[in-house]
This record gives sequence, C-alpha cells and structure tokens, in this order.
Amino acid sequence: MTALIVFAHGSSVESANEAVRQVSAELARQGGYPLVKTAFLEGGRPDLPEAVNMAIAAGAARVIVLPYFLTLGLHLRRDLPRLMDQVREIHPDVSMEVAEPLDGHKALAGILLDRARAALREKE
Repeated sequence: MTALIVFAHGSSVESANEAVRQVSAELARQGGYPLVKTAFLEGGRPDLPEAVNMAIAAGAARVIVLPYFLTLGLHLRRDLPRLMDQVREIHPDVSMEVAEPLDGHKALAGILLDRARAALREKE
C-alpha cells in the first residue's frame, strides 16, 4: 500500500494546522487514497518521522511526501532532505519519494485568478 503524506510548515495557530489536515482529508477523498497523513515541520503534530511511522504501522510499503510549500526554499532544500535521510535510515525497506513543491504548477495562476475575481466581486 502507498501512503501519501502532506508535509507543511506548521503553525502555533492550530486552526492553520487544521486547515492543512482538511486538505489532506480532501486529497484522500478525491483521489481515493486510503492512507493519507499530514505532517508538520514545526508548530504542529505529527512531525514527518511520526507520520511516516504511523503510515508504515498502517501497512504502507511506499511513502510519497507531498510538500505543501509554494517554493523550493530553505525548508525544502535543507530540512526535508535531512528528515528524509532520518526516516529512510529507520525504514530502509520502505520506498520513499518526495514530490515537487507547488511552485510551477499550472493550476496556481488559475487559483490566484479565482481569488482576484472573488475579491473584485466583493468590492462591487
């Protein structure tokens, strides 16, 4: 079984973390994926190693980490590779991959356009 882990920065504002969890739940529902977890770099629980452990305990033989970050910044260049090295060392028999960040995806411009149109309608 393949597990998807939505990996976000995390926040001390729990409602922000809950919003990411809701995105994960919607991903599972829309995609038909039975095993989707949410993980946070800081400010939220579980962290990435905990989420990987939970996914493997639930039967995952493959883990795909989906960065919920807009750009390939410091956290994805430094922190995520370090964390992935840690979990790969603990679970060498589990296939683990990291997907691309959101930056560059063709849907982003459409999302921003949708937000702009909504803001314009609010002012009319």
